[in-house]
Amino acid sequence: MTVILATACAIVYGTADFFGGLATRRSQVLSVVVLSQMAGLAVILGLLPLLPGAFSGLALSWGLAAGLSGAAGLVLFYRALATGVMSVVAPTTAVTSAALPVMFGLARGERPQTWALVGVALALGSVLLVSQDRSGGGRVSLSSVLISLAAGAGFGGFFILLTMAPHEAGLWPLVGARLSSVTLVALLALLTRRALRPGPRSLHIIVAAGVLDMAANVLYLLAQQDGLLSLVAVLVSLYPASTLLLANRVLGERLRAVQVTGVACALVAVALIAVAQHP
Repeated sequence: MTVILATACAIVYGTADFFGGLATRRSQVLSVVVLSQMAGLAVILGLLPLLPGAFSGLALSWGLAAGLSGAAGLVLFYRALATGVMSVVAPTTAVTSAALPVMFGLARGERPQTWALVGVALALGSVLLVSQDRSGGGRVSLSSVLISLAAGAGFGGFFILLTMAPHEAGLWPLVGARLSSVTLVALLALLTRRALRPGPRSLHIIVAAGVLDMAANVLYLLAQQDGLLSLVAVLVSLYPASTLLLANRVLGERLRAVQVTGVACALVAVALIAVAQHP
């Protein structure tokens, strides 16, 4: 069940990113981020009565910290994209965000089976491959690489901090995460005087991205409650594969050979981890 939940989480995350990418073609980035996260907050508040948990200040605090880490990662990621080469920024951020939870899980005593570890290594490689982009050719600066690493650390920190919340807390950590992330990005928009009004015919796409993103967060929370962080996080990190496939099927974007190889590696990695988890 853990593998199913984590894989479903990756698919939903990738779909949310696809909708988010469509929305940024019609609206300001900060507008998309703030409005989509507000939609996600509405979703999680609506789900609280259906998936109740034990409210506690500790659970909310870990959630708030996770939200700040994730929001910081997002801001740094966009900064890296603006100043660096996409084909370097994207894979650096993605692999860092996957590797940190794996290392954290192993450091606190998790010991996946051998085939699962092979799957983890293959999955990390697949993330690197599917994140490759055509927009290379620019000069790679040290600062953009460092910002990419920091962005990946922010995303990885989001996953790690959520796992620190008590399991009996239910969805309350996600409430805290969304409150802090919405507040941080809204303040950033206010300080930079960016308008939050969505572009024409983009609001429904933004809302879809926010709803799907929160659905993926819920799936992640459920997956990590019964599974090893070192496995769950790396399965979730395969989300770029579903984004690529959607872009190919819906928008007609061509996949490069290296990206097709990455998708194939991701499928094999999921299979290996699933086999290793089978009793």
